[in-house]
Amino acid sequence: MKASMSSGLLLILLFATVPAAAKELRATIVYDDAVTDITSAREEADQLWITTSDLKRATRFEVKPQGVCRDELCFPLPKAKRDAFIHKDASGSRLSQSWFNMTAFAQLVHQPVAHDAALATWYFGLRSDQRQQLSSLQAPDFTLPDLQGKAHRLSDFRGKKILLVTWASW
Repeated sequence: MKASMSSGLLLILLFATVPAAAKELRATIVYDDAVTDITSAREEADQLWITTSDLKRATRFEVKPQGVCRDELCFPLPKAKRDAFIHKDASGSRLSQSWFNMTAFAQLVHQPVAHDAALATWYFGLRSDQRQQLSSLQAPDFTLPDLQGKAHRLSDFRGKKILLVTWASW
């Protein structure tokens, strides 16, 4: 009795974590500033699952054996956690669909995600490979005139504390 009860509890927990049991919904994805309406998405525990065909349509990425790729850019998926990214319906028919976890992928590529539940909209920001970063904390040298018209170079003040005040009319 105890063994059947614990195995029953295990089955319930298993079915509760399978993305196929997730709530299907319509969603809007904003990726690379392009808006795509998804007619069949799944949301479970703040994770957005879309079909692999919608993945290609919304992001131009596709799942390949080497990872999630777009043109020459490829992000390998951790083999030990592949189920966290890809799930195939267990229907067994030829029409079964493969689902892809967009939010898990965003975490993998260090991409910020914003979700508006009321509008069923998901915004994916710039990936880490798309962001410009400073190569150093040293400001580039430039020359500007003072109020009397005398030119001053930033490099003339190296080693000294400088306060730069800027203003723009827009």
